[in-house]
Amino acid sequence: MRKSYDVLLLFILLLARIMLNKFAESGLFEHFKNVTSSPTLGKLLPSGAANAFGPWYGDPIFLMLAATSLLAFFSYVLLDLFKDRLRGKTLFRWKYLLLWVIILTMVILPSLKMTILRHENLPQSYSHDGGVIQTEAATNFFLQGKNPYIETYRNTPMAEWGFEQFRTALDHYPYLPATFILSAPVKLLSETTLGWYDQRFTYLLLFILSLALVAGLTKGRRNDLLGLTMLLGLNPIMALDVIFGQNDSFVLAWLIISAWFLYRKNWLWSSIFFGIAAASKPTAWFLGPFWALAMLEQSAIPLQQIFNRTFWKKLITRMAPGLGIFLIFTLPYFFWSPNDFIDDVWRWAAGTATIHYQIWGLGFANFVLAWGGLPDRFANWPFWIPEALIALPLLVILLIKQLKDNSISSWFWHGAILLLGFAYFSRFLNENYLGFLLALFALGYFTQTPTSET
Repeated sequence: MRKSYDVLLLFILLLARIMLNKFAESGLFEHFKNVTSSPTLGKLLPSGAANAFGPWYGDPIFLMLAATSLLAFFSYVLLDLFKDRLRGKTLFRWKYLLLWVIILTMVILPSLKMTILRHENLPQSYSHDGGVIQTEAATNFFLQGKNPYIETYRNTPMAEWGFEQFRTALDHYPYLPATFILSAPVKLLSETTLGWYDQRFTYLLLFILSLALVAGLTKGRRNDLLGLTMLLGLNPIMALDVIFGQNDSFVLAWLIISAWFLYRKNWLWSSIFFGIAAASKPTAWFLGPFWALAMLEQSAIPLQQIFNRTFWKKLITRMAPGLGIFLIFTLPYFFWSPNDFIDDVWRWAAGTATIHYQIWGLGFANFVLAWGGLPDRFANWPFWIPEALIALPLLVILLIKQLKDNSISSWFWHGAILLLGFAYFSRFLNENYLGFLLALFALGYFTQTPTSET
């Protein structure tokens, strides 16, 4: 009997998810005490259970969720063991259900646990600084009619998060306007119903929606849907970002929605949602050229066709709604204060603002630091040179390949390669970018074109 790759893939991702969750929580201050004494979470434990667990291996909620996820995986394995006796559709439905149980116990419920703990403790605790704390503050400024790119964050919980020498974003909001504008309705609804809000509520809603929609990108291929859902839902890095509240899942959701509409040959709504992604974070921009070609809905585009006026007319027509949405979100803040907008969104990350982001992460920048010619991580260095030398030729190569295989899957695959090339040679390559890249590669690998055969 041929062994099932989905069982192996799921176990790898589940082990990574359990251990990463464990290590991430182990470094949190008085975490065991905060969980067991929580007015909300503490009620989930029978009397005396907290003492029986003790603070040595992880908090009781985490351990119970981990045990549940492993039980779900064991059930998944048993189902697969008898796959020759089960109808394919029945087997898939049970596997898919168990996969969602694992995602629930390893990502969704841990995220909600963090929001509760933060609500019951300090506002700068149990969360990411920019994706949660600063974006909540930016949303407050937006609702108050203030400009998040002008305002200072020194009087917000951001000023208490992390190490003082690395709090360079206190006068810069580095994300684009769609991030806080589209979070505002969820915030208002949450405060009306619950009395409080956590930015992860927005991220979780979009995370769940994304996982639900990818079923419409695999053209009924059950194993592809299982694999794609696993890699997106249990992504070793991005799932942790959902739990602590980084915003890459926010951008990814709009890209998936855009692809979902394009898959159904609805280029108008695909364009609109890509425009929202582009107005959320610049990482979406790297997919733009390949998305634009995919919008033409031709499986291959002869090179000579790009010199045809009809080609450019159709391309511009289909890009126009997305460009319009992007401009609607960004231009008001650009014209409100051009210098502040550019300083926050571009110069801070590029290292050219007065107070800017440090050289950081896992990429080429480490060789620059190892060279020994810089006084510290905050020094300026012309990263734009290797970025341009790598990204521009790579863009040409990938566009040529996109012309030959102009599919939705190539849109994600080529965009991921271009982003990787640029990000590796940039001033910083944080781990969340790698999680985002894994999601893009997964979409590029598993997404089927609507005309492909099952």
